Amino acid sequence: MANPKLLARNCQLLDGSTRNLVWKVGDGSIITRFDKTPLPENPTDVVCPHFLELKWATGCPYDCAWCYLKGTLRFSPQKTKPQVKSYDKIEQHVCSFLASANGHRELLNTGELADSLMWESKEPAFSRFILSLFEGQAQQKVLFVTKSTNVEHLVDGAYQDIAVVSFSLNAAPVAERFEKRAPSVAQRIEAARKLAEAGYEVRIRIDPMVPLDGWHEAYTRLVDLVFSKFTPSRITLGSLRGLQSTINNATDKEWVTYLSERSNWGRKVAFDTRYTMYADVIDHLRSQYDYTDVALCKETVAIWDKLGMDYRQIRCNCVP
Repeated sequence: MANPKLLARNCQLLDGSTRNLVWKVGDGSIITRFDKTPLPENPTDVVCPHFLELKWATGCPYDCAWCYLKGTLRFSPQKTKPQVKSYDKIEQHVCSFLASANGHRELLNTGELADSLMWESKEPAFSRFILSLFEGQAQQKVLFVTKSTNVEHLVDGAYQDIAVVSFSLNAAPVAERFEKRAPSVAQRIEAARKLAEAGYEVRIRIDPMVPLDGWHEAYTRLVDLVFSKFTPSRITLGSLRGLQSTINNATDKEWVTYLSERSNWGRKVAFDTRYTMYADVIDHLRSQYDYTDVALCKETVAIWDKLGMDYRQIRCNCVP
């Protein structure tokens, strides 16, 4: 059977330039460009670069209260129960991508529709399988986005040139209330430390930030705990948000009470509260650690502007 063909398109980027980029491979069921966020035009429009997805699986075992997969996968018979696609099909599509990619460096995100490390206890582990396909070249990389602590296959392997790992973290009180099935925040940070010490690029996402009582101290403690263990290559901040489909399909809706503003990416925490949360964390990173490699996730143009940050130069979690 012939490998699927790669389709490229001229894509307009956030900085206003146009570039011929991979749009999808074959039917787009494995590799496709995320394009659900229009280029921002208004202050209330959210900013999100159109990154490349590697859709190897759907679902997540952690059942966080606000998980957007509850809405995204609402029509699936299995809902958010982890489901992995055919490794043979994944290999075909990846091989076509690597053989035909048009010279641009890409970071293929394996964590948009699933936790990237949820299949590490299976044989073969997803990380080993997918990274074996990318060995022998140095231009294209794989992004793992996770709350898992199952990092042994990465630590024991030699994939530092082709793998980037990003851990989703939150303040401990928030995680304890709304991320009950996930490993503790301290355990995730320890897993991230192991990978950083093994030579991997490790990023973190502090997302979704929630303005619960005592949030300033809680998020400051989170930052201090991270930097006591390792220094992330970049940090992406995001605040609580919910598409209506997510809200409708959530079983625990207590978090919805924090949402009072609307955007073109669902409901959000009030503008002034979001701004203050971001500004406090950014100021703490700068003053205590001289750290400035910070971006925002699915945040509005108005917030970027008020923080004095240029979204057109975005270097967030999902881009190379």
